[in-house]
Amino acid sequence: MSKTIVVTGAAGFIGRWVVRELLERGHTVRGLDDFSNGSYRNIAAFEDHERFDLVEGDVCDREIVVNRFDTGVDACIHLAAEIDVQESLDDPDAHFESNLIGTQNVLEACRQTETRLGLVGTCMVYDMVDSEDGISEDHPVKPASPYAGSKLAAEDLAEGYYHGYDLPVTILRPFNTYGPYQKTGMAGGVVSIFTNLDLQDKTLKIFGDGTQTRDLLYATDCARFIVEGTFSDDAVGEVLNAGTGSDISINELAETVATEGTDITHVEHHHPQSEVQKLLCDPSKAEAMLGWEPQVSLEEGIDRLRDWLREQNEANV
Repeated sequence: MSKTIVVTGAAGFIGRWVVRELLERGHTVRGLDDFSNGSYRNIAAFEDHERFDLVEGDVCDREIVVNRFDTGVDACIHLAAEIDVQESLDDPDAHFESNLIGTQNVLEACRQTETRLGLVGTCMVYDMVDSEDGISEDHPVKPASPYAGSKLAAEDLAEGYYHGYDLPVTILRPFNTYGPYQKTGMAGGVVSIFTNLDLQDKTLKIFGDGTQTRDLLYATDCARFIVEGTFSDDAVGEVLNAGTGSDISINELAETVATEGTDITHVEHHHPQSEVQKLLCDPSKAEAMLGWEPQVSLEEGIDRLRDWLREQNEANV
């Protein structure tokens, strides 16, 4: 059955993959994005789609947010956020405004229209872990940056609406997501940064000693998780993680990405105080509750990303 979904941050990296997933399932998407992080390139493929409509606007503007909703909206997937750890340390106010005030506006729009909400959080809220068992949803939280703090506060606010107003809310915490359309500069993900540098025969720079690990989730797997988590009745009121259940050190990742002739070096960490040393997801709750599991291996994901980046680089020559 076709549904109508509001997607904030629709032109962002993960947002565009969520939009694609929804459209492929036959749904109608009302997008909202202020293009501070998103890009028209990301949604160019959907421009003429009859079931996709995008408005340019900021989630901090309540009127713009409310105008995306009416009683015909079935769900909202809230992705719009400031997401840069380093920028949050330099300018915490921007992260507070976007991630807290923006989320409050979305929650109010959902409350007024009785719309279920999939709130996309981050694995960066968790405390460090040394165990090989992975991070479950019950793991202690310890935000190490204003970015992570603002995202955790947004989750708490959403839980308040769930308990206080019985608003159907699901909190979704994907681990480190990568794939086509992700930025390749400092604001991008490590897989995209490394792969793009390798294609340009440039040195891969590792911050710190490179022993820090990440659980790397491909974009299409992340989008499926977000969509299925948002629409699951069993998941209402729950927090769900998504990852592969396997982590890799940044040193090992660099070796995996680097082709012959590409150098790898270590440089001083620019924000060591906010580094999470080990990120390994325990995805068992999402698997049990949603029947969800990742389908794309890291090797396949890197190959897909490399092919896409190569096409983009050739097109820009």
